[in-house]
Amino acid sequence: MTRFAAVAIALLLAGCAAGPPQPGAFVFGVLGDTPYSEREETAFLGMIERMNREPLAFSIHVGDIKGAGACSDELFHKRLAEFNRFKDPLIYTPGDNEWTDCRRKHMGSGDPIDALARLRTTFFSEPRSLGMRRIDTAMQVSCDTPPPSGCGCAYPENRRWTHGPIVFTTLDVPGSDNNVGYDARNDEEARCRNAANARWLDQAAAEAAAPGVRALVIAIQANPWDSKKPVYDALKKHIEAVYARLDKPVLFIHGDTHMYRVDYPFGVPVRRLETYGSPFVGWVRVTVDPSKPELFTFEPELYKFVPP
Repeated sequence: MTRFAAVAIALLLAGCAAGPPQPGAFVFGVLGDTPYSEREETAFLGMIERMNREPLAFSIHVGDIKGAGACSDELFHKRLAEFNRFKDPLIYTPGDNEWTDCRRKHMGSGDPIDALARLRTTFFSEPRSLGMRRIDTAMQVSCDTPPPSGCGCAYPENRRWTHGPIVFTTLDVPGSDNNVGYDARNDEEARCRNAANARWLDQAAAEAAAPGVRALVIAIQANPWDSKKPVYDALKKHIEAVYARLDKPVLFIHGDTHMYRVDYPFGVPVRRLETYGSPFVGWVRVTVDPSKPELFTFEPELYKFVPP
């Protein structure tokens, strides 16, 4: 079955949230892996206008903000301006296309670590969201415990915030094997970032353990089941351990493989949401209703299919 056919089937089977949110409920958007081309960019801008008519608390873009071509500052600033067209807050976590894949010839044969540094300067220079209406977020710029030898503490792309009774966190976990297996320098980058991600996830779990908090939402870019290497195994086990400690709902959000789906791929009942990706320009409306047993409900919104 082709990926496109699988997406179409998933769309037909997808359940929709019924009725308006109740008092205390809220809605947020999830999108990612778009835009990849000028044609998709036109559709992406149209989708932003459509999302701006929605009563969204915020939206999360799970990375991959470009297709082929150089990982240039010009393109990064263009995407920043587009992200700031969102009426409501937008939180973004980086994807492989804009940093780990920058080494590839069709991506400009650049330096991934340099690309990540420039992403941090462009998108993550302050502890606030993007968008017209901004919210404050916690930003990982210091260590609560000593980092591993040779590692630093500043990972400003990792964010955490609370809305209603839900704690949200992003982690910098990109596709293309998490930047592992290319050379010693990049393996070292991944080692330090993985340690920082683990610390940040534990801090989010500690906040989610507080009385009155109903759930934890974790958002990354990579599909951690889409690698032949064990580079995501520690993260998956960590998320399972967090769920066991919390004994509360955990929602895991990612992009990377471009197929809308909601399922339970972990060894524990952690729910997974994957959003659309190129050539499907779409997003997912997530309703959080603390008054209902099913805390999270999902409505896929396929804005446009853009043929390659």
